[in-house]
Amino acid sequence: MSKTEYKSTNQLMRHLRDNGIDISGKLQKQQLINTGYFHGYKGYRFFGESYNKIPFISYKEINATIQYDTKLKSLLYGKMMFIETAFKNIALNTIMEEIGSSSIYDMYDKVVSSYKNSEELSEDIKKKLQANKLNLQGSIQNSIAAAYRRDNPKITHFYNTVNYNEVPIWAVFEILTMGDFGHLLSCLTKDMRKKISRKIGINLSCDTNCTLVYKYVYALKDLRNAIAHNDVVYDTRFRKMDPSRPMKQCLILEMGLPYINFKTIGDYIILVCYCLKLLKVTKTEIKLFVREFEKITKEYEKMISHKMIQLDFVIRSGHTFKRNAVYLKKARGRMLNYLIKNCIEDIEKIKEIVIDDYHFSEDDSNDDHWVFIKDEKMKYIKK
Repeated sequence: MSKTEYKSTNQLMRHLRDNGIDISGKLQKQQLINTGYFHGYKGYRFFGESYNKIPFISYKEINATIQYDTKLKSLLYGKMMFIETAFKNIALNTIMEEIGSSSIYDMYDKVVSSYKNSEELSEDIKKKLQANKLNLQGSIQNSIAAAYRRDNPKITHFYNTVNYNEVPIWAVFEILTMGDFGHLLSCLTKDMRKKISRKIGINLSCDTNCTLVYKYVYALKDLRNAIAHNDVVYDTRFRKMDPSRPMKQCLILEMGLPYINFKTIGDYIILVCYCLKLLKVTKTEIKLFVREFEKITKEYEKMISHKMIQLDFVIRSGHTFKRNAVYLKKARGRMLNYLIKNCIEDIEKIKEIVIDDYHFSEDDSNDDHWVFIKDEKMKYIKK
């Protein structure tokens, strides 16, 4: 059959069955119609990269994965809009307070890095900053022109009314995309970024160059755009930037974590929680957000047939066991890295692995809860 030949829904169902996916009945036929073969099955049959195929055996699992992803986007959407709006307004107010006006040109002259206000830097860096400033001006002007063409009243008001000579900063901020906003922040002087970072509450001890304020915006932008365009989010395939060391170190310090790499949706949940914390959202609301994430994740795990095993790491002291949350997360992270690095496919091989002196305990484990124990004064050597 030609690759370009049209297949009916019934033919697509037959094609899925031929490829080991159990699908039948009116309900699953309608689910396939609603989610689409290309957006649904082909979009969710792999994890992260197309070569990481998920061993689905039924369409029930595929639909559960699609619904899980949809619930994640619903959970995150409101929080992302809140964070974007809050960060923009804090930056806007801080900039206008610094320049003493709402003129976009005053912002360019006073708080955007350029050749003239970078005297202590090398000639090449000064030229680069000036080029960045010109690119920023061009980008903002293009955004204004596009908004005017779309008859956006936030912009047309200032051009179609004789009392105004320019579009004020606050109106420009209303039309900036999150990516544009991150670009603007990156072009500000270090002193201006420092003042915005302080207003937001970012720990500057992790951020000597004051870059976190725009790098976190860029990281959130990738997630926000994936949500807005209904792309897949649960496997973080939307991630376009590699997190810097300060980005990871700040979250580790501020959120009490042993490890983070922005390669799981859980890491982005942590970033969102950190931003909510900075914006003085109550602990109760943040906990509710996390609990809802855990709830929909556990519901999804129950819907798929792959064996889900909880790995537990405890310290044995005499006849008592101690569990340290920080050590637990750290050991799980290192175990995951080991499994990926060594391409472990046989699940039983996990029992043979020794991580940070933790070894598998058959007596303390069951089918879905595997316990790894470390004795306080005993070392285990990996063979």
